[in-house]
Amino acid sequence: MSEHNDPAIDPSEFRRVLGHFPTGVTVVTAQGPERPVGVAIGSFASISLDPPLVGFFLVTESNSRSVIEEAGHFCVNVLNQDQAELCGVMASKAEDKFSGIYSYPAPGSGAPVLPDVHAVIDCLLDQVVELGDHVLMVGRVLHLETPSAEGSPMVFYKGQYGGFGV
Repeated sequence: MSEHNDPAIDPSEFRRVLGHFPTGVTVVTAQGPERPVGVAIGSFASISLDPPLVGFFLVTESNSRSVIEEAGHFCVNVLNQDQAELCGVMASKAEDKFSGIYSYPAPGSGAPVLPDVHAVIDCLLDQVVELGDHVLMVGRVLHLETPSAEGSPMVFYKGQYGGFGV
């Protein structure tokens, strides 16, 4: 990487301006040795068709990081617009985010699939790339499904959750 002087960018202004770009809302899950983990993610992307790869960014110090890395898999649960409460639970620092939440194991990895989600992307962890204060976790897709694709996916825009009407 080349040496250069970065301009001073205020983190709150960075977040505000980038909030003008709408993102889908997902919950990434993994089955740990003691219990499952889940984390709300807005930085999910399709990476490659051949091989089928997807990825998401996770804060380097996230408690879920080590569980996902040790498990060697993850499942991306694309939330429906009416799942703000579930999103809040998975975005929290709660010790057991799955208490009282029904889930079933994804067919490829065994990671939890959450109820009534818009789409499911089940993956083996392929790469972890350190980038600034985040890591890019890349997964090789094992299984895809759309259990509740009739609704509208959850979208995050300018600090608000909403839906995408079609």
